[in-house]
Amino acid sequence: MNKTLVIGASGQIGTELTLALRQQFGGEAIIAADLKREADLLKGTGPFLPLDIMDKEILRVQVRRHEVKTIYLLVAMLSAAGEKNPMLAWHLNMQSLINTLEVAREEGVEKVFWPSSIAVFGMDAPKENCPQDAYAAPSTVYGISKLSGEQWCHYYFYRYGVDVRSIRYPGLISYKTLPGGGTTDYAIEIFHSAIRGETYNCFLRADKRLPMMYMDDAVRATIELMEAPESKISVRTSYNLAGISFTPAEIAREIKALVPGFKIEYEPDFRQAIADSWPESIDDRVAREDWGWKPSFNLKNMTEEMLHHISPGLAVSTRR
Repeated sequence: MNKTLVIGASGQIGTELTLALRQQFGGEAIIAADLKREADLLKGTGPFLPLDIMDKEILRVQVRRHEVKTIYLLVAMLSAAGEKNPMLAWHLNMQSLINTLEVAREEGVEKVFWPSSIAVFGMDAPKENCPQDAYAAPSTVYGISKLSGEQWCHYYFYRYGVDVRSIRYPGLISYKTLPGGGTTDYAIEIFHSAIRGETYNCFLRADKRLPMMYMDDAVRATIELMEAPESKISVRTSYNLAGISFTPAEIAREIKALVPGFKIEYEPDFRQAIADSWPESIDDRVAREDWGWKPSFNLKNMTEEMLHHISPGLAVSTRR
């Protein structure tokens, strides 16, 4: 049995991606790994192993022991958290990728997935329908690390033949996992406040439009990309991916339609400057043409899904 290793499996993307992979390919074929404890949602669904991705030799041992043929690397320090500790963010984000690419090259791993981000784009990129090949001058260490990582992925494919694939994720929205220190975290926090009956204090302006995506779409896109024939993959840096673009005011309006008493206030903080440097919408025509990408969720049905699934007992306070 060809094994798949998901590194960072207890994180926001990793938890749901691991569950989806196990549902599709079987629990025993998908090995979850993380420095943190096993996520509650993963318990009983398949194997878990503790793993420090910063230790290359430990990674090599596990790849050999389990005969791993596919790796999903989901470890990262995100944009807002990264600005508080830039050197740590750079070290973690870069070294984890280099270790993975080197082990993949040396041990004959057949495919690698590594996520990039819209954070690679900066103030000089087009704000509307930002194209695949737009000029990228990121304004955060997170974006710098992702742009550099894209070039390493490109290098390892053309220099060594490592079949590494990547997506530039927009902001991701999920009811299953809490946000992890990103600039788009408000789009998850806002639902928890609504369920708890709290006024939400938004750290971005009411009119700040950003690209977002419901997690179900992001997970499906990731698996579809990895399952696509190699001949269909024309981008060896990272694919633009689009879902929904909206402002805090627009998502608040959708929530109020279903939770009439919901209230929101706005107190922009340092994350506003980060958000201002990013595009408002993404052109993902290359992904659509290459491997047939198409999102399923819009703002309305995503809002309905989030409010349906977050019960009062699971909602957490976002008061600062």
